Amino acid sequence: MDQAIWATWYDLPEDGRDEYLDWLHSDYLPQIQSKPGIAWAAHYQDTVGGADMKRVREHFPKSEGMEGVGTGTQFLMLAGAAEPWTLVAPSVVDEQAALTGTARKMLDLRQGVRPCIFSVFARVDGPEMALRPAGTTPGPAIQMGSFRTAKLENEFDVGPWYAQYRLPAMAKMSGCIAARVMLSVAGWAKYSVLYEFTSLEARLEHFEIGHEAEALDEDEWSGRLVRYTMHTPGSPTVGQRIWPPVD
Repeated sequence: MDQAIWATWYDLPEDGRDEYLDWLHSDYLPQIQSKPGIAWAAHYQDTVGGADMKRVREHFPKSEGMEGVGTGTQFLMLAGAAEPWTLVAPSVVDEQAALTGTARKMLDLRQGVRPCIFSVFARVDGPEMALRPAGTTPGPAIQMGSFRTAKLENEFDVGPWYAQYRLPAMAKMSGCIAARVMLSVAGWAKYSVLYEFTSLEARLEHFEIGHEAEALDEDEWSGRLVRYTMHTPGSPTVGQRIWPPVD
C-alpha cells in the first residue's frame, strides 16, 4: 500500500523542455520507481481546470509567511511509497540534490521547485476504483491541493469536513477512482488532498461543476472552509497524467 507521497511542483522553460521530459520519462522516473519501498511514480501537467475552479481559487485568503516557497505550477511529479519512512531514510530530497552529470543538468532546468512529503491519514475508493488496482499509479486525471488554515482553530473543522462531507461524496461520485487526504511530513503545506478521476472531462462534469461549485456559496460548509484555507501557488493542481502514458 502507498501510505506516503513525495510531491514536487515546478515550472519548465520552453528551451530544453522536450529534452528534459524525454530524460525524466525514460530514465529518471523509472529509476525512482525501481527503488525499494517505492510503489509507483507519475508525472502530471497542470491544466488549471474550468471556470468554477478559477472562481474558487479567488476566494482563498491571501497566504502569509510563504517566503522561499517555490511558485512552480506547470508540472507535478509524484512518487508513492509504502510509508513516510521510506522517503526519509535515506531522504529522497537529499539524494536528488546530490545528483551530478546529466541528471543535474536536467534537474537544474526546473524553476520554482516546491517539494513536499506527505503521509496519508484517510482515503476512500470511488465507483471507478476497479480501473486502478490499489497501491498503483494514480488515475489519468487528478486534482491535488496543498494548504494551511488561516487560524489554528480552523484546523478542528478540516478533519470533520473531509470525514463527514467530502470523502463520502467522493466514494459515490461518478468518474472518481479514489481520494486521499494527507498531512505534511516536510514542506510548507500542512494538508494535501489527492483526488483521482478517469478523465479531465469526468472531473469537470461530476466534481467541479456538480460538486466543487458549492464552495462558491459562503453559507455552505465548503464555502466556509475555502475562505480560511491558504493554498500554495496554483493550488489545487488539475493535472493530466503524461507519464506513465494514459492508454
